[in-house]
Amino acid sequence: MNIDLILQNILNPPILFFLLGMLAVFFKSELSIPQPLPKLFSLYLLIAIGLHGGYELSHSGLNTYIFTALSLAILMAIIVPIYSYFILRVKLDNYNAIAIAATYGSISAVTFITGITYLQTIGVEYGGYMVAGMALMESPAIVVGLVFATLFARGSEDKKETDWKEIFREAFLNPSVYLLVGALIIGIVTGEKGWNSMEPLFGTLFKGMLAFFLLDMGLVAAKRIYELKKVGLFLIMFAIAMPIFNASVAILLGYFFELSQGDTLLLSLLAGSASYIAVPAAMRLSVPEANPGLYLPLSLAVTFPFNISLGIPLYYYFITILWG
Repeated sequence: MNIDLILQNILNPPILFFLLGMLAVFFKSELSIPQPLPKLFSLYLLIAIGLHGGYELSHSGLNTYIFTALSLAILMAIIVPIYSYFILRVKLDNYNAIAIAATYGSISAVTFITGITYLQTIGVEYGGYMVAGMALMESPAIVVGLVFATLFARGSEDKKETDWKEIFREAFLNPSVYLLVGALIIGIVTGEKGWNSMEPLFGTLFKGMLAFFLLDMGLVAAKRIYELKKVGLFLIMFAIAMPIFNASVAILLGYFFELSQGDTLLLSLLAGSASYIAVPAAMRLSVPEANPGLYLPLSLAVTFPFNISLGIPLYYYFITILWG
């Protein structure tokens, strides 16, 4: 593998700020970001990526190619939590297997955004409509996980008491999905005129806000690393091997269905990432029997740093080999 691909990604300012945040914890610095700000950064990133994706989608429309790309995104969001569950059942109980499978079946918006930044850095084109794919992939894993909880983990009394209305509300109306889809629709409706009016805030400042957000994520991820001793070697290996496997499946699908290299990388990142916001929140509400000390450190302290530092150039390297 060409070391330049790794260096191009790691030497990107937002990634370096992520590493800076991790080092602050390791060196016991008192660096911290006031609590209201990280939430503001995440809201900003969701609005920015949604608006830009809607603008791009208003340009391209919905053709066969875009429909295929979005269908592949939904397919990965459904099948990943299913086979992940059966792999995890080898070592874990039902509840924890369900929670971790759902976590890895959903997506990390920040990993996706970092992938976009990487493509921009190396000058590879991608479709803004992949943002719609990201929005579509957020919820299916939650639904699959909760269906599995009802089918495999709970007794007949629990099944009768399952509040499906609340389950689907949590899956499709959780704040990140709601804001992302809403911004996407606004971008579609307002088109080029709307994007041009918002671009100074949500375009020009995008990388700077991403750097702030990743600095905070570095602080949070490094603090979670100390919890990994609780999860065991099997789960740590799972947290690295499963993203690579999921991304590889997505790359093969992208190659078979003739997606572009840029779109395939973004699809592979969506398939290979793990949620650390939407799904953990849903699992705490709907599968309280699962241990957050397992699924949260895995996604945030192992898979997330791996994907944004080594995963992105690794997946793109696979893509360049397949596409020649």
